Amino acid sequence: MRTILSGARRPALPVLLLLLAGCAHGGGAPGAGAPPGGAPAAVGAPAATDAAPPEYSIEEFLGTTSIRGASFSPDGGAVLFSSDQTGVFNAFTVPAGGGDPEPLTRSTEDAITAESFFPADGRILYSSDRGGNELTHLYVRRPDGSVEDLTPGEKLKAEFIGWARDDRSFYVTTNERDERFFDLYEYRTDGYGRTLVYQNDAGYEYGDVSPDRRHLALFKSRTTNDSDAFLHDLETGETRNISAHKGDQQNRPARFTPDGRGLFLISDEGNEFAWLLRYDLATGKREVVLKPGWDVVYADLSKRGRYLVAGINNDARTEVRLFEAATLRPVLLPGLPRGAIRAVTFSNDETRLAFHASDSRSPRDLYVLDLAGAGEPRRLTRNLNARIDARHLVDAQVVRFPSYDGLKVPGLLYRPHGASAQNRAPAIVKVHGGPGGQAQIEYSGLSQYLVNHGYAVFDINNRGSSGYGKAFFALDDRRHGEADLGDVVEARKMLAAAGWVDPRRIGILGGSYGGYMVLAALAFRPGEFAAGVDLFGVANWVRTLESIPPYWESFREALYAELGDPKTDSERLARISPLFHAAGIRAPLIVLQGANDPRVLQAESDDIVKAVRANGVPVEYIVFPDEGHGFQKKENELVGYRAILAFLDQHLKGAPAGG
Repeated sequence: MRTILSGARRPALPVLLLLLAGCAHGGGAPGAGAPPGGAPAAVGAPAATDAAPPEYSIEEFLGTTSIRGASFSPDGGAVLFSSDQTGVFNAFTVPAGGGDPEPLTRSTEDAITAESFFPADGRILYSSDRGGNELTHLYVRRPDGSVEDLTPGEKLKAEFIGWARDDRSFYVTTNERDERFFDLYEYRTDGYGRTLVYQNDAGYEYGDVSPDRRHLALFKSRTTNDSDAFLHDLETGETRNISAHKGDQQNRPARFTPDGRGLFLISDEGNEFAWLLRYDLATGKREVVLKPGWDVVYADLSKRGRYLVAGINNDARTEVRLFEAATLRPVLLPGLPRGAIRAVTFSNDETRLAFHASDSRSPRDLYVLDLAGAGEPRRLTRNLNARIDARHLVDAQVVRFPSYDGLKVPGLLYRPHGASAQNRAPAIVKVHGGPGGQAQIEYSGLSQYLVNHGYAVFDINNRGSSGYGKAFFALDDRRHGEADLGDVVEARKMLAAAGWVDPRRIGILGGSYGGYMVLAALAFRPGEFAAGVDLFGVANWVRTLESIPPYWESFREALYAELGDPKTDSERLARISPLFHAAGIRAPLIVLQGANDPRVLQAESDDIVKAVRANGVPVEYIVFPDEGHGFQKKENELVGYRAILAFLDQHLKGAPAGG
């Protein structure tokens, strides 16, 4: 599914701009609008008494490897994934029993995302764009290394959807016919001949295709809090709403049952949180499968339907639960690593499970678990740079604080070693992307880099964030840069009162929508933050919403419902756009921008930099000619993150200490 500004809780809406600030995926539910969980953690709790650790360089931090995705080979003996160990994401395989990863592609320019092994041979599918422009094409790589573009053409975007259950074909969406909408094609595995399965003229998003190819599961968002699931009959052409409702309710199809008679749905019907149910195609009956006190964020079946897996967003941690699909009997998963569990996938014979695991001190590593045995998962990668001692990093602490109206707002606090009342640390309020994203307990190289160099980081989940119920999620609708900005300012006050943070040396950092919040904080609440770091952030909402890519057409209505229509709400959008209030920005600012960014155009950053410089304020500006919305290349991250630290050291550490 496509993402825009990004969101962990609301996958039914491809939320606006890529989440740059670190998004990961029972507990009881609270009252409406209040984040769940126990009592707020004490921000002023004593820190570890160990001495300050050595400071690691940005080269050492970027010596850590990032990975994406997982797909088993036909025999289950190897796992396909993407890795940036060469500096740019490429496709790799690693033996399921352990061994060294082997590169299958060697791109030095454009990031490659490994999608899947073919079901019966050594071919793979991968996707790639050009310079971060997000116009991805789908490619097949043969065992001899030759590559073919399966979606040739200009100005089109294609995505791999999945395999047919009989393995004779696979499904791909592309907007080549109409740049606004994505049609569904079925490609033959032998020869790659394709057939149009569904012409999408209504802006639907795709769920699944039934095993007998009779039905297509679709969904469509009206707002960020309201969506419907649909069942389309490919023989009769009938499309029917299977989640008709009143009020706000999210409904998203997950997977058809192997016999094609049922469809798993994720819905928050009558509940603050999303739950998993099974819909009977013949009777329309809806049966509850899993209803935890937090959001179900994903659900899938193994190839033959023996196992059902579900992911739960438990207070910014992603838990995984496995069931025997026929009986819903829980399957024990011994020895799972702590932290967020993602990218869960099964081998074709359903005997093995692969997944990623990450926590605050450990980047995502790839694991394989043999389901038939009693052993623990095998760790196939060790992606933290061996030169970095994980004990020198810090764990994120879940902290809640009362905001300006008494609402308890959660976030993740990273406290540097050695910070105390006698050695007060400078601090950063870090704002995630979205709107509607979520800071999660997962490794953030940028956060750990800053903490290692003496900065406290509070990664806030301000109102409007995913993961805390639909009432909390909706609290910033049509109040962006106002209601949520108030939480960010209160987070600064919370840090200032902690006793071990220097109140005069607190800055703000964010990417994408978080970058907008940086600019908004400096423009609308001058004097609150001593410095700002804006990565790929929106400065002018009118222009951003007028220039959204054509392929976002399917959720334009929902996007405008949350943020505003530039044709009818231009006055309000201008009011919350920092560009038109840049005269208020007096704090030093650094701006990072990708020249190929289709979401936040370079003109956004050009304009805000020019306007702030006119104030006589120190502004640093770095444009990356070969990046889009976010970093894909380590060499650019190195330049960017080194510049961020140098900027903060000058304007926060170099500032006079607070009294």
